[in-house]
Amino acid sequence: MSASVVAQDRPAPPRHVAIVMDGNGRWAKKRFLPRFFGHKAGVDAVVRTIQACIDRDIEFLTVFAFSSENWKRPSDEVSGLMGLVLAAVSRYLSKLDAMGVRVRVIGDRDSIAEKLRQAWDGAEARTAHNTKLTLNVAFNYGGRWDIVQASRKAIAAGVPAHELTEDKLSEFMALAHAPDPDLFIRTGGEVRISNFLLWQVAYTEFVFSDCLWPEFGAQQLDAAIDAFHGRDRRFGGVKDAPNAA
Repeated sequence: MSASVVAQDRPAPPRHVAIVMDGNGRWAKKRFLPRFFGHKAGVDAVVRTIQACIDRDIEFLTVFAFSSENWKRPSDEVSGLMGLVLAAVSRYLSKLDAMGVRVRVIGDRDSIAEKLRQAWDGAEARTAHNTKLTLNVAFNYGGRWDIVQASRKAIAAGVPAHELTEDKLSEFMALAHAPDPDLFIRTGGEVRISNFLLWQVAYTEFVFSDCLWPEFGAQQLDAAIDAFHGRDRRFGGVKDAPNAA
């Protein structure tokens, strides 16, 4: 699908889409496969979704890759996920760079392995010049952590209490470089936020899908965008009533 076709046939797309990619384990279980294979198929879904976002002129895509709570999972699954991330960076980084994708990683890097930290640093550096789509990968991320770390940075920067406004604190948040998400998608049938972007989704439109993440693609993205376009976004205000005859 070309950008010109999208521009002619569809309303303006959301600038920023955020996705909780849920359902990898259940996808694998339905096929009598280990959970790892669900995560592997989930990586392919990420790449499909990145291309779909580019085709629809979406500027920012933020994906919840690994939450700060995911460390509670079985150690073999966590270890497999770390290895999968390294393999995915190695396999797809050149492709993403060629697609014009800028990779940015948000989350607490202090408690992840040095090898993984170096991989993220390398991905960010290699794609820093790209402008087609900004891919924010939330890894070892939690919404509450984000608010706390932003508050600590504001304090360290010497911001006086009376100057600490919502706008000022936003400057220290992990997604300070991006607008707040317009559209929040969660796959897998669950209806909750799961500590994802708590600060940033105050006026975001939510779409919850029964689709398991490895099955997600352009069709499901379009369905979510159609739902988004059907919402009446007032941001707490009231639209002017039509003039009386």
